[in-house]
Amino acid sequence: MKKRLVIAEKPSVARDLSRVLGATQQHKNYFEGKDVIVTWALGHLLSLKMPEEIDRNWQKWQMETLPMIPKKIGIKPLPKTRGQLKTIQNLVKRSDISEAVIATDAGREGELVARWILEWVRFNKPVKRLWISSQTDKAIKTGFANLKPAEAYNDLYYSALARAQADWLVGLNVTRALTVKYQDNLSAGRVQTPTLALVREQEKKIEKFIPKKYFVVNLKVGQKTAQYVTKNPQALTERAAAEKLVKKLQVTPGKVSEIQVKDRYEAAPLPYDLTELQREANARYNYSAKQTLSLVQSLYEKHKVVSYPRTDSKYLSTDLKATMKERLLAVRNFAPEQVQKYLKQGAKVVQQKVFNNSKVSDHHALIPTEQVPNYAKFSNDEQRIYNLIVARFLGLFAPVHHEKQAKIMIEFGQNLFKLQQTTVIEAGWKENTVTEQEQVFTVGEKINPQFNLEEKLTQPPRPLTEGTLLGKMEHYGLGTPATRAEIIDKLIRSELLERQGNSLRVTPKGKQLLNLVNPELATPKLTAKWEKELEAIAQGKYNSQKFLQEIKNDTKRLVREIKNSEQKYQDFSLTQKPCPECGAMLKVRKTRDGEIYVCSNQECDYRRRKEARVSNHRCPQCHKKMLIMEGKNGKYFRCKYDGTTEKMTGKKERKKKMNKREERRLLKKINQDQEPQESALAQALKAALGQED
Repeated sequence: MKKRLVIAEKPSVARDLSRVLGATQQHKNYFEGKDVIVTWALGHLLSLKMPEEIDRNWQKWQMETLPMIPKKIGIKPLPKTRGQLKTIQNLVKRSDISEAVIATDAGREGELVARWILEWVRFNKPVKRLWISSQTDKAIKTGFANLKPAEAYNDLYYSALARAQADWLVGLNVTRALTVKYQDNLSAGRVQTPTLALVREQEKKIEKFIPKKYFVVNLKVGQKTAQYVTKNPQALTERAAAEKLVKKLQVTPGKVSEIQVKDRYEAAPLPYDLTELQREANARYNYSAKQTLSLVQSLYEKHKVVSYPRTDSKYLSTDLKATMKERLLAVRNFAPEQVQKYLKQGAKVVQQKVFNNSKVSDHHALIPTEQVPNYAKFSNDEQRIYNLIVARFLGLFAPVHHEKQAKIMIEFGQNLFKLQQTTVIEAGWKENTVTEQEQVFTVGEKINPQFNLEEKLTQPPRPLTEGTLLGKMEHYGLGTPATRAEIIDKLIRSELLERQGNSLRVTPKGKQLLNLVNPELATPKLTAKWEKELEAIAQGKYNSQKFLQEIKNDTKRLVREIKNSEQKYQDFSLTQKPCPECGAMLKVRKTRDGEIYVCSNQECDYRRRKEARVSNHRCPQCHKKMLIMEGKNGKYFRCKYDGTTEKMTGKKERKKKMNKREERRLLKKINQDQEPQESALAQALKAALGQED
């Protein structure tokens, strides 16, 4: 019997697909059923070849071989996942496989993951595409009932491939050129460099800022305060001038010259797209963009309670109208009274504008699925993210917020003061709105001249957080919802950017990098243009080969400008400590395992930890944990408390871990050793009695 080979992106997704499709036989790297085999990738199983794998002349980093513009880059297996790739290779050779189904993530990168696999294993049978926005059983069944030919997504693949090749061309060439010229690891890229520049631009504004003192004149009207109407609220910089104005105003009473009243209706915010959710989570809970993505991905894959997370849309397609009641029922325990009220009203969506097919690209907004959540299985962080998504979803059913806004203008001669007050008519989705007490005014009413002066200071711009940086990246079209978190994380790993509390700061190395690269690469305009063209390729409106030719031309120009640059560079990581092997100065590098020293001589591979690592090995004298040190003869243990040193033995020489029996014997011996000892007299007496026997 002929079988269909389904390729998912992750094992967890493959497990769900196999359960729904009836693939009940579990093997090490795949599931098999009567008419289907479900296997998986592990993210990318292949990547573009590195320069040295394409041309021997590119093995050594030298300026003479730049720029590197290969005719074809080609792909290669990733070493850590070769086993899974081999499994897929063996499966496609089976005679009972009649077609393949791409079931990787429904997006640009997911398409590339599967296409590279099928290209590598030389699959030459029909290929179809599964395109779903949630992992529920219902969505999977519907998706498999509506499979499309893979050719329908060719443009998406061309866009993904063009993106990968563009990053290879610009990133590797510019990074090599900078690293060789300035003898330090300087990482640059078509998206990460302008992202870094956005943070630096904000820092420059803060550095240039000089606080200025100014005075504000306020009018007290009953329990409220009216604001002085002026084109420049910070114009009164001298106290004497402000006091002179107040003295002039106090001569005669003022009067109400105009009253404007208008109704204001405000609908609840639309559901989240990924970027807005990341910004909100950063502002509320200080989550990094990467952390939020990981949490919402878990809610999508593991718990199956939210739709596809990597979306750039806040709208829903019209075909989702029929599912809204079921989704509402799924979250009834989230806010029972609220949901019950909406169900009694027929689960009617008040915000009908959310249904807009023209504003839904690959995926609709982030909303709950029809799956009833098991809150007990959520982590605290997952619960927070889920709460945000559900609250936005419920807003679609909530009444519009209605309030009356009154603007009362009070004049004192030629000077005007503005008093604003708001009265809530219907709270709607803003259920917790506090209604302020309304004061009634009439035109011509006299107002007592009660003024006060308030001294203020102008405030500097705030440094960018991950949330505000994500907003700027979205505004300039830098990256996609799926890649922005990784771009920020890469800048931090490259020591170009660092977190300072909830804010981001460009490191001294990052500041220099922005001066060394071409100014065009450090602005969002060029990269935003590239991203628009990649999106046009995905929509079949632009040619990928034309795009790559432009990228090649840009790469040649960028490298040429670095070669000709006369900029100077100072390596702030360079220390005055000599390398014990070659004598060159050591550099400090940050790693996940802490800071390390590496040799500045690129021909030397010496490296060691900056701070000694605490081991679990105990000092034989004081029994405290010893440090792992490095010397000429290799690693050894040293106690920082009493200076005791001990040779570090190899793995074979180390004692095996004690079993429970050995632990009990050792404990018994220790307890016996700690028992009170017999006196010398008692021992002598016992010996004497023994002799008599």
